[in-house]
Amino acid sequence: MTTGNQIISTLADGKLTVEVAQAEVADPTGSQVLVEMEAAPINPSDLAILTSMADLENAEYSKGKFVATMPEPFNSAQKGRHGQRLPVGNEGAGVVIAAGDDEYAQSLVGQRVACVPGNAYSQYCIADAGMSLPLGDISSEDGASAFVNPMTALGFVETARMEEQGAIVHTAAASNLGQMLVKICQEDNIPLVNIVRKAEHVDLLSGLGATHIVNSSNDDFMDQLRGAIDATDAYCGFDPIGGGQAVDNCFKAMEQVAAGKMTEFSRYGSEQEKKMYIYGRLDFSPTILTPAYGFGWTLSGWLLTPFLQKAGLETLLRMRQRVLDGLTTTFASSYKAKVSLEEMLTRDAVLDYREMKTGEKYLVMPQA
Repeated sequence: MTTGNQIISTLADGKLTVEVAQAEVADPTGSQVLVEMEAAPINPSDLAILTSMADLENAEYSKGKFVATMPEPFNSAQKGRHGQRLPVGNEGAGVVIAAGDDEYAQSLVGQRVACVPGNAYSQYCIADAGMSLPLGDISSEDGASAFVNPMTALGFVETARMEEQGAIVHTAAASNLGQMLVKICQEDNIPLVNIVRKAEHVDLLSGLGATHIVNSSNDDFMDQLRGAIDATDAYCGFDPIGGGQAVDNCFKAMEQVAAGKMTEFSRYGSEQEKKMYIYGRLDFSPTILTPAYGFGWTLSGWLLTPFLQKAGLETLLRMRQRVLDGLTTTFASSYKAKVSLEEMLTRDAVLDYREMKTGEKYLVMPQA
């Protein structure tokens, strides 16, 4: 048994309590490894449990803890977690200090690995050896984000191939993940339409060599988007925004380009298949869809774990090796700040990272 600190999130009686708490970690068995965590990123996917939709501006902050009101309907919508003490943190990196009796797990003892324990904001975690990536000489800081964003970006490319789509549209494209996708598509010669919302985001992606970048804040945004889709034949897109009209705008532009190539009118719209996948909720408002693109469209959710299960072991191993080979280049992540477990729960830090601003990711250092 190993004892260490970890972040715990509890929703009860309309209050969200997030705190540093001491936890006992059982000895690893079988294919499990015990990892002394050194670094873990705060990704948007972590915020669902870490902060959710709590009133963080008016929360009570103290050393290593905050208590915030959870407004309706968000409190009732999370009834399934009421009273549960939930650990937080999807991914991170550290050193394997013990392992179960599985041969591969034992081979990792003493090695630095990237892992996905689900409680990465902890000093010690149990992780599955088969899902742990040996980092070699790569530091934990460089390897902490080796799973969620890199594998998701590669998953988009694999999904497009499975759907026999030759080009991709990506919204909120200046994110860390978006920058990775730009590099992947360049390496694989896949046309990519990048949708951003600020001029500096255009400059950022241009600096990476992106060819098709459209700014949703410009008055001629839809003209730009149609032009980019026409140039690339991109009828498959991925959207982390979720709410608002991001998906709707993509479908409209896709249909308008496809309809412009029709030789005969159809009341049902073009026969061009159009697909959009929502993979995040940066905007919690309703997803708006309008009757402007016929019936040849599909909107689905996209999650990494179900995709990997569908893709199979061979694809998973190929993707993991590609991530490892490019961890300090194609799949490199940058961070605005490094914080300890206690520092990540201060008012300034919480209000900052919950905004999920482009280029302002936080890295948690559990041993600090």
